[in-house]
Amino acid sequence: MTSSARAPAVAGSFYPRDPDCLADTVDALLSAAAQAGPTAPKAIIVPHAGYVYSGPIAASAYAAVAVARGLIRRVVLLGPAHRVAVRGLALPDTDAFSTPLGEIPIDQALVAKIRSLPQICVDARCHAPEHSLEVQLPFLQRALGEFSLLPLVVGDATPAEVADVLRAVWGGPETLIVISSDLSHYLPYPEARRSDRATVDHILHGESTLMPDQACGATPVNGLLEALRGSGLVPSVIDLRNSGDTGGDRDRVVGYVAITFSAAAAVAADPGPQLPALARAAIAASLGLDAHWPAAHAGLEAPGAVFVTLTLDGELRGCIGSLEAYRSLREDTCANAVAAAQRDPRFAPLSVAGFAHVRIEVSCLSAPESFAARTEGQAWAAVRPGIDGVTLQWHGHRATFLPQVWAQLPTPREFFAHLKRKAGLDELFWADDVALARYTVQKWEES
Repeated sequence: MTSSARAPAVAGSFYPRDPDCLADTVDALLSAAAQAGPTAPKAIIVPHAGYVYSGPIAASAYAAVAVARGLIRRVVLLGPAHRVAVRGLALPDTDAFSTPLGEIPIDQALVAKIRSLPQICVDARCHAPEHSLEVQLPFLQRALGEFSLLPLVVGDATPAEVADVLRAVWGGPETLIVISSDLSHYLPYPEARRSDRATVDHILHGESTLMPDQACGATPVNGLLEALRGSGLVPSVIDLRNSGDTGGDRDRVVGYVAITFSAAAAVAADPGPQLPALARAAIAASLGLDAHWPAAHAGLEAPGAVFVTLTLDGELRGCIGSLEAYRSLREDTCANAVAAAQRDPRFAPLSVAGFAHVRIEVSCLSAPESFAARTEGQAWAAVRPGIDGVTLQWHGHRATFLPQVWAQLPTPREFFAHLKRKAGLDELFWADDVALARYTVQKWEES
């Protein structure tokens, strides 16, 4: 360790202190994230809570970044000041930042580019306890390997001041811009979902007017949005959830989002973001309404298996899907969307009035992987909570749960008990010839 490295402040609380445990934790989160496209984003917005809460959401953006390992050599990292107030944007007074995974050198060439700007200061006091930057570093280390860092704590500053700094260090494909921000804080679950969706809509429309009650990193997010004007980069929401969906109760939740900003050509290469619009168009057509079909995309003609989930005011309204790909992604999405709206036996058919308010999520399934478990305890040990979907089959009884179900049933015991009940079996049932398979999903939700 160098003599002037900023030491970790939240290792052991926000994320594991042990290097091997930390590496395994981050690698598992990255592996569980949706498969990324061939081109890395230029900029990302990621959350900064403890990994048990916001880790899966952050990992979804870092998985997209990891495809540029070896190309991205510089990271410009901005996060809000939580502990110590500061005017402007603060540089550290160290030569490196340290994590349990090693040291990251400060990029002195980038420091030199901004050091004379009036909104830039050096303030070790605000960096020492600040977690908004620190929690991003292990993800960056595992995703990118070696890189240099420009860490800036953002305090009392205007969006224009932040944008001026970002433009000065923007660089090319070798430079990644990371904005660290959570969304709403301590609202009840339904209210938080509504608030966070509205906030994300503002971001997607480039409106640099966010307030601190919408996002704790409102100032750096606003600055990024100003810097992006005219860049041609396209935002994509990779994940939008809150602590009630991951590791906490639903009385007072914190919102998290992962957003990437990529070249339009890179966004167009992935058909996934079109799937919710495709599902909505199919449902509209089934109801006799005007259907606004998304543009044709070659990727939609490849085989695919999806589940389409409908929610109304945060409550399930329908969920139908395919476990294996036997038709095109386009056909499977349209068929399952209509089935979820009209033929889920748990619900009455969706009405025209309900269609106007329903929200659509499409989950694209990986190929299922069979696994054996002679005891239920072996089955519990074989799945990854929050990551794996599971299919259970026994003598004509069959059921599946998507990975999203872990949010309501967070332990393997609860998860499997309810899965067996869904299959028409007693929750205490087990037999050594139960057929099991696990899978992961890549999901897209309407903004």
